[in-house]
Amino acid sequence: MENIGALAILLAFCLSIFSIVASLVGAWKQKQFLIVSAERAVICVWALVTTASGLLIYALMTGDYRLAYVAAHSNKAMPMIYKFSAWWGGQEGSLLMWNFILATYALVVVLQNRRKHRALMPYVTTTMMVTQGFFLMLIAFLVPPFQVLSTGGKSIVDVGDGQGLNPLLQYWTMVIHPPILYLGYVGYIVPFAFALGSLITKQKGDEWIFTTRRWAIVTWLFQGTGILLGAGWAYSVLGWGGYWGWDPVENASFLPWLTSTAFLHSVTMQEKKGMMKVWNLVLVASTFFLCIFGTFLTRSGIVSSVHAFAQSPIGPYFVAFLAVTIAITILLILSRLDYLKSEAPLESVVSRESSFLFNNLILLASCFAILWGTLFPVISEAIAGEKISVDAPWFNRVNVPIGLALLFLTGVGPLLAWRRSTPDNLKRNFLWPTVGMVATIGILVAMGISHFYALLSLGLCTFVTWTIVSEFWKGTMAIMQKDALGFVPAVIALTHRNTRRYGGYIVHMGIVLMFIGFSGAAFNKDTTVEAKVGEKFPLGRYELKVTDIKTGQNENFIWQNAVIEATIDGKPFTTLTPERRIYEKSQQPVSMVAIRRQLNEDLYINFAGMGNGSQQPTIQAYVFPLVSWIWLGYWILLFGSLICLVPAKVKMQYARTEVVGVSTKHAPVTK
Repeated sequence: MENIGALAILLAFCLSIFSIVASLVGAWKQKQFLIVSAERAVICVWALVTTASGLLIYALMTGDYRLAYVAAHSNKAMPMIYKFSAWWGGQEGSLLMWNFILATYALVVVLQNRRKHRALMPYVTTTMMVTQGFFLMLIAFLVPPFQVLSTGGKSIVDVGDGQGLNPLLQYWTMVIHPPILYLGYVGYIVPFAFALGSLITKQKGDEWIFTTRRWAIVTWLFQGTGILLGAGWAYSVLGWGGYWGWDPVENASFLPWLTSTAFLHSVTMQEKKGMMKVWNLVLVASTFFLCIFGTFLTRSGIVSSVHAFAQSPIGPYFVAFLAVTIAITILLILSRLDYLKSEAPLESVVSRESSFLFNNLILLASCFAILWGTLFPVISEAIAGEKISVDAPWFNRVNVPIGLALLFLTGVGPLLAWRRSTPDNLKRNFLWPTVGMVATIGILVAMGISHFYALLSLGLCTFVTWTIVSEFWKGTMAIMQKDALGFVPAVIALTHRNTRRYGGYIVHMGIVLMFIGFSGAAFNKDTTVEAKVGEKFPLGRYELKVTDIKTGQNENFIWQNAVIEATIDGKPFTTLTPERRIYEKSQQPVSMVAIRRQLNEDLYINFAGMGNGSQQPTIQAYVFPLVSWIWLGYWILLFGSLICLVPAKVKMQYARTEVVGVSTKHAPVTK
């Protein structure tokens, strides 16, 4: 079996090289049969990578402990679902999954475009297969997933049982978080491949934009979903109470999401006005490169992270791949500037066009700040010989103001007119949202809240909500009057007429709810105590009491939990049972926190074990206000994103006009 798996990977690597050569020669020599054979090679690559993936999964599920990967990441006592998720639990297996997802995306693109975009497709295929070939090279020669255990290279050894999956990964969200995040990471290759094909073929039009718009939305959604699932995992498993710690690998997943968000906003400018063509190419290329960078950061060992794999020899290969592809992309963009000129100028700073531009600049400022903070330990070690880490408070000081500026622009955009906004227009559109924001801040101050950023954030949430609701309200009222529909059918009809616009507003509403959740962090409460059984201790409005300590064991781990009763003003509220596990194979302790979730706040309890030198349980208790609004906001964001993918009832056609001059005199009025 291991020989078949290794052979499948090697053959897939050879076919990816063939596909690259056949595509390029076919395009240059106008040999259609070579282009078609290159696309058929893509199908064969998918079949071979799928075969290798299936063999590794079978080995994990059946316990073939002759394979080093299976012995390192699976064991007999693990539930079957975690044996399956061990596929991506280690370096070699996760790279194989990376290859499988990329091969699947390439297969879909080839099948979708058998009769479309024939001038672009050879270069699209080449770009995807260059990336595929690189990742296949890694698992064929550097970190092979089918390496067997042997005694001095003479005979294969079956060790009988394995070490098991990392206990931190034996949680339900980690069954779906990595695949969904990888669907985002890998999926950005498709817009990048079409953009590169457009550059190579010197296309002046926006064909690559229209072709990849839905790809960009889907991969953006996968990336965002993966990030939120990771945040939920950290919140529920790591025991420190947070959902985001500015960990290097967390940051690496966030960076391409920021640049792709900027791309999804500025692409509207290219469609409507023929502007920001170079900008969009740079954004889509940056997103792809940041995905490769994030994969490199996770696997190279240059940063320390609970999310990262162990140090491996593949880091320099990632650096070389990034350097070559970035250089080629820059050269192509610079050589095609004549084809990428904007068709219209920016006429006013106070316009919807400028709001898109400022939005992108702020997103990129956040991206640069996070990238700098993530790489600063590596840079400081290279220059000064000392690794200086940047802590979470630094990231918060930099990114909280940036995030609030983005939230403000989210509300400002719909209030501004295209081309330029007049003073009367600004006064009419900004009046009531501003009144709502000021009123919200005033009410919160009267309630005793004084945290500046929390007040500003919640005030801006009101501002943005007002603008979104007013946009839906105005459109709905117009349709109700015109078509004599009820309110709900009119809202549906309005959304269906322009799904991208109104789906985008719903996405923005999800972001608003997330910011409400983020604002709650200003009011967190916590305490850590060693409490005897029967002893009570306070936390905010709660009184907590340890009523029992229970222990037990199964074939996978030893567990111990604390039974904690919570009361409010002497009245029973809830009973929580946080658990502490020690896994048999790794002897690694893991906390399973207990959370009582509410819309206003979460009561969060972590059982940290028995205190040193005593038999008293150590309890870490937290109150996290508004956290549930983050997860609620995600579901709204998901709903809005899905609406954006629905074809609009009315196809939007944007007329492009070239501005040749602006008159300084009024035109004469004729009767």
